[in-house]
Amino acid sequence: AVGAEEEKIALTPLEIGGLTLFILVLLFGAFSVLFGLPGTVIILIDAALYAAVTGFERIGFKILVTLLILSILAELADFAVGMAGAVKFGASRKAFWASVIGGLIGAVLMMPFLLGLGAIAGAFLGGFAGILIVELLRQNRLKPAIRAAWGAILGRAAGICVKGVFALIMVVITLTSVYN
Repeated sequence: AVGAEEEKIALTPLEIGGLTLFILVLLFGAFSVLFGLPGTVIILIDAALYAAVTGFERIGFKILVTLLILSILAELADFAVGMAGAVKFGASRKAFWASVIGGLIGAVLMMPFLLGLGAIAGAFLGGFAGILIVELLRQNRLKPAIRAAWGAILGRAAGICVKGVFALIMVVITLTSVYN
């Protein structure tokens, strides 16, 4: 409207710091999905804390329930897609869990390289090594073990992509609610 003055909101330094921290944790939650961490849960907790601190003004109960449902769906989809990829290529359930454990170990070991981005490569290499070892012990044959390990890595990558989409949707919903 012509002549209408915009209402200016002055934030205190503490409020600016809190808002900055809130946004950084949201982005950390979305980025942590790449490492196989439960980033959607981090986003949900961040949004719930922000809602509680601000008296549920911007982020209300409906938004929090929506984020909770999306977080649960994201974790289930990540697990299901990862497991489907592993099983499709012949990996056992033990091999799948070896992939998860190997991925975490690999991420921790490779973290110092490439300015921390080595953790992504480490997660995949560790997961591959975990499945390969378990499948070699189970089948005593190299080719099926490599095939199972490759399938599990493809499944994990697809699961991470699916969970990443859910995380981005959650970030958009959260920020839209805050800045609406």
